[in-house]
Amino acid sequence: MKDIYVRDLLEYFKYRQIVGDDDSLNRKIMDNNVNRPGLELSGYFKEPSSRIVVLGEKEIHYINNMGVEEQEKVFDFLTHEKVPMILISRDLPCPEVLFNIAYRKNFPVFQSFAHTNSLIVEILNYLEEYFAEVETLHGVLLEVYGHGVLITGESAVGKSEIALELIRRGHVLVADDRVDVFRAHNRIFGEAPEVLRNMLELRGVGVLNIETMFGYMSTKDRTEVECVINLKHQNNEDEYDRLGLDNQMVETIFGIDLPKIELPLREGRSIAVIIEAAMTHVIMKADGKDSAKEFHDKLIGLINQQGGK
Repeated sequence: MKDIYVRDLLEYFKYRQIVGDDDSLNRKIMDNNVNRPGLELSGYFKEPSSRIVVLGEKEIHYINNMGVEEQEKVFDFLTHEKVPMILISRDLPCPEVLFNIAYRKNFPVFQSFAHTNSLIVEILNYLEEYFAEVETLHGVLLEVYGHGVLITGESAVGKSEIALELIRRGHVLVADDRVDVFRAHNRIFGEAPEVLRNMLELRGVGVLNIETMFGYMSTKDRTEVECVINLKHQNNEDEYDRLGLDNQMVETIFGIDLPKIELPLREGRSIAVIIEAAMTHVIMKADGKDSAKEFHDKLIGLINQQGGK
């Protein structure tokens, strides 16, 4: 899990800061949820929450009907050192008591024009990625025709060399050797560790900076993982489904099943071209166009016609 601070939210969402200086933005966000302080406004104080506090129209209306002493107790509690920030929706004015207490504590308070529910959904979606569990996989992650494919296989099988050929053919590198994957928004995403970003290692050559060699558009920081292709040295005893009708293999990552293809390696095969064809097949299949089933149906139809003669 990565560390995230109030500063990160401000830079991403461009909220208007009405209280707090630059140092106030260094407060760490420890919780991936938000708090609409109904209980606190009613006078129920227990353990301070470490969640972002969002004040909407209902909360501000309730606060405006509270006495000054009640507000002081509430806002002193809501600006506890564990609370990262307060965000006021719909461009509603900041209560004067909150402003004064936040100013004294150098506590960050922000405003946004957005509606309360929209703000909450945006924050939750943003924080989900930061608080997601991360698993490190050995492989190469690329975007082929705009779709993320994770290429796996045992060490020295040639993953990086194949990746380089795909990059030369116009596809995009995301991560080489080490791929950090996580689940967010019910999908699987992958990225490279910061130190390995844009880099690809070739045995006998060394580490290459792909962005420098092939240009800015040849690399990407992150992509959704939509397919896994596992490279294997072909064994004469291995059997493969030649039509693809029985190819229902999946790779399960964080509880999500991704289509998986076992690709046998053999001298003379252009694996980069085959991966392009495999990804085209996966994309077409996702759109309801199954070439294997189409061929099978035609074959069965032909057999039935001949049987009827």
